[in-house]
Amino acid sequence: MEIPSIQELIDAGVHYGCRASRWNPRMAPYIHGRRGQIHVINLRETLRGLIRAKNMLFRMASEGQSVLWVGTKRQVKGVILEAGERTGMPVCTERWIGGTLTNFSVIRSRLRRLEQLEALDEKAIAEQKLTKKELSSIAREQRKITRNLGGIREMKGIPMAMIVVDPSREANAVREARKMGVVVIGILDTDCNPKDVDIVIPGNDDALKSVRLLVEQLATAVEEGWHQHDDQMKAVGSAERTESEAPAAVGDEPRPSRPARPLPPKREEAAPAAESAEAAPAAEAPAAEAPAAEGSEG
Repeated sequence: MEIPSIQELIDAGVHYGCRASRWNPRMAPYIHGRRGQIHVINLRETLRGLIRAKNMLFRMASEGQSVLWVGTKRQVKGVILEAGERTGMPVCTERWIGGTLTNFSVIRSRLRRLEQLEALDEKAIAEQKLTKKELSSIAREQRKITRNLGGIREMKGIPMAMIVVDPSREANAVREARKMGVVVIGILDTDCNPKDVDIVIPGNDDALKSVRLLVEQLATAVEEGWHQHDDQMKAVGSAERTESEAPAAVGDEPRPSRPARPLPPKREEAAPAAESAEAAPAAEAPAAEAPAAEGSEG
């Protein structure tokens, strides 16, 4: 996995922090200095957090685990949607719905309702003889569910990790993730609290170019890990097919096993056997001589 250089981070404006009057004192270890009224982020800490996050995401994706992308800022929505489409993972670009993780069963019921609304085609609507008001209500409900939950409709369970842009803005999502034991990876500026996330990636979370660079790096790690997972599943499937097709190549019959070899006789039983073998010819000899004797008497 390739890591961007310091110069690439500078060109993208990752090192620009918030105004000094808005900073969070807990971000002091991640701040390099101050230039005028703006804090400058330590890009070495950015690279350190980026490497940790990429390694963890690669391992999770290679194990078949899912990752949730969260970013509701207007300038960030497009980047999050691209990352979700690229990796095939669920995204949240609209308002975070309370209970998305802690009350997931209710969220799944609303998604099932969306599937029911989508299943209503024109023929079914005509047969039910719905009025225009009822049709408008159905269309409005469908748009609302799609807008709020359309990004997570393929999420079948609680994800293993959550990537959040600006955790201070997505406080509810971070709170639910920590309550459910989900690993939180945050791209956060100098006005955020680093204690809320598990892996800190300090950087400019307002500029589109900065967020795009960091999100693309994380998406690449997820994509590579998922490709490795697919290769492993294909290898396991081919091995199982080879084992199941092995008997068919021999005629759909199991190969006969070699009969057990008889044990040699013991030494004590060998002597009587030899004596009986010598006694047998001696007993047959008189029987052979008997016809000759009858012939001479005649």
